[in-house]
Amino acid sequence: MSDKITIGTLGGSFGVKGEVRLKSFCADPQDIEAYSPLTTPDGVAFDGLTLTGRLKNGFSARLLGVETKEQADALRGTELQVDRDAMPNLPDDEYYYTDLMGLEVRDTGGTVLGTVKSVQNHGATDLLEVLPSTGGETILLPFTMTSVPTVDLTAGRIIADPPDGLFD
Repeated sequence: MSDKITIGTLGGSFGVKGEVRLKSFCADPQDIEAYSPLTTPDGVAFDGLTLTGRLKNGFSARLLGVETKEQADALRGTELQVDRDAMPNLPDDEYYYTDLMGLEVRDTGGTVLGTVKSVQNHGATDLLEVLPSTGGETILLPFTMTSVPTVDLTAGRIIADPPDGLFD
C-alpha cells in the first residue's frame, strides 16, 4: 500500500490572481481544506489551501505559494496527496481507491480475470476498471457487495462474482 493518498486534483487556473480549480475526493468535499501539507506525486509541497468558492463539480481555491494565473495553469491535472497517517481509519468494508489499484481480480472459482487499473465513479456506484488477463479492452466491474464479495488487501486480490457475460 502507498504511504500517500490522493485527496484531490487541480484543474488549472480560476481567474487571473493565482486561484485554482479544485476537485476534492474527500467524503465531505470541503474537508480537503483541513489537510496540510498537501504534496504532489513529484514531491512539491503546499503548506496551505483555502477554498474560495464553489464551482460546478468542485471549488475554487488558493494554494500557498501560487500567486499567478500562469503558476495555477501549470498545475492543471496535478494530484494533491496527503500522508496515509493523516487520513481517518476506515471501516472494514471501505477502502481508499489507491489501495484497490493493482489488485488481482479472481472469480469465485479462482480463475484470474485481470488486474484493477483504476476506480471510477460516475454517480451511481463505484466501478473497478479491470485489465483482463486475456488482453483486450478494459472491463468496468460494479464495485458492489454482489459483484465483489471479497477484498483481501493483505493477499493483494479481489474475489469477484461478475454479472453473466461480463468477462466472456
